[in-house]
Amino acid sequence: MHIQHMLVIIDPTSEGNQPCLRRAEEIAGHFPRARITLFMCDYNAALDGGLLFDTRGLEKARASLIDHRRQQLDKLALPLREKGIQVDVEAVWGKRLDRHLLRAVAEHKPDLVLKTTHHHNLIKRLLLSNTDWQLIRFCEAPLWLVKRADQPLKNLCASIDPLHEADKPASLDLKLISTTQGLASQLGASMQLVHCYNPLPRTLVFDASVIADYDGYAGDVRQRHAQAFEQMADALRIAPTTRHLLQGYPEEVIPPFIEDQQVNLLVMGAVSRSRLDSALLGHTAERLLDECGSDILVIKPDGFTDPSKPRD
Repeated sequence: MHIQHMLVIIDPTSEGNQPCLRRAEEIAGHFPRARITLFMCDYNAALDGGLLFDTRGLEKARASLIDHRRQQLDKLALPLREKGIQVDVEAVWGKRLDRHLLRAVAEHKPDLVLKTTHHHNLIKRLLLSNTDWQLIRFCEAPLWLVKRADQPLKNLCASIDPLHEADKPASLDLKLISTTQGLASQLGASMQLVHCYNPLPRTLVFDASVIADYDGYAGDVRQRHAQAFEQMADALRIAPTTRHLLQGYPEEVIPPFIEDQQVNLLVMGAVSRSRLDSALLGHTAERLLDECGSDILVIKPDGFTDPSKPRD
């Protein structure tokens, strides 16, 4: 992974604690030519016509707020600039945070987007309206969701699906592995490879012959996944000791695996689905977001374009 420009999304509600910025600084230490853009989007309902009705007064108040945010960004940028890192800052006003972030990605075309992620409550999970989830679906650049910036990047893991049962193109698995390998090499970190599979539960099998020999069916499913997993890993010369085949749904088995293996970054793929499919199913990355204790890097297939942005 070649990183020349990082777009770091700064949280306006946090004065000093910005885990994504700490992670970006760590990454910049391994990519000395990389520049950083600190981006902040802020909105205050009181400046949206609720209390002040004079248009000029509103515009002046908003401009004052954005100027204050730029000063805040410059303050955050100062320690990095003193280390010789090129840092630009940008602050904008806007209510739809996700749309402004996606617009910034389209304009700046960064090699990497970093954003701090937090636990999401049940209502937001049900509505699938959280900004992080919108970025997972639509962000055209690799998206690094930061959870544990206090942990140095020592152990990376790529999650693949060699049988493409999640409708991922085969090329995406190769991209996930090459990205993880490149990052691990640049960061001086180790790399793991994981694949999850799950046979149909016994209660959902309606074929009488399968029910009669469910253990044989489950064994055949495991063998088919293991064979595809091993063939891909062998072709890419992945060390056998770093391959992990897990039985279960990813959101159930990957979090304890991450903790057991002390993984600092999970690299995953996400493909574009229709809005209806996303509402009903959600991406694996979305379902893992709250459960996984490590940072998550979401990679899109080559040629991906944001399906949510207006077309000419």
